[in-house]
Amino acid sequence: MKHGWIIKLGAALLLALSLSGCGYNRFQQLDEATKSAWSEVVNQYQRRADLVPNIVATVQGQANFEQTTLTRVIEARAKATSIQVTPETLNDPAAFQKFQQAQGELSGALSRLMAVSESYPTLQANQGFQDLRVTLEGTENRITVARGRYIQAVQAYNVLARSFPTNLTAMAFGYKPKENFTVGNEAEIAAPPKVDFGALNAPSAAPALAPAVPASR
Repeated sequence: MKHGWIIKLGAALLLALSLSGCGYNRFQQLDEATKSAWSEVVNQYQRRADLVPNIVATVQGQANFEQTTLTRVIEARAKATSIQVTPETLNDPAAFQKFQQAQGELSGALSRLMAVSESYPTLQANQGFQDLRVTLEGTENRITVARGRYIQAVQAYNVLARSFPTNLTAMAFGYKPKENFTVGNEAEIAAPPKVDFGALNAPSAAPALAPAVPASR
């Protein structure tokens, strides 16, 4: 009886050493690191989405503000907050791309709104708007930092998943490479807005903001 217990213990130790040597434990560490980094990305995007209603409300009070730009912000926020994100999104290329595209569209819409606002002196003199602008800029910086950390975490995980011999462990346990951020639409986002201020009319009613859908944290 005692002899059988020793054999089982020895087999368990050999298995543990084998899993450690083939990168199993490292996969667990890096997987948790990517999930943590992803949660921070989602939190910062949600923080930005929560700012948008106040920004829109402030801008709507500006006479003759360019309504197309404002409407695009409202629609982009609604689209971005309607996407449900979970840790499983990291392993779903289509869902990850959809999330990234929606956030990119909101980034572009907000960038254009801030650029257009420069042509409205009374809006620039509005302290509430300027405070929101500073908060938005800070949030965008937080998003950049969070994305950078996620990119690094995913890169470390994917290198482990694709390198020999740990790629054998990845295949055995189903550890697939994770999706990462791309810069496919950054050129479009960075393009200056084209606005004809000579054609502006009196402001029309902008669509109401839909309530945010809480993102998984």
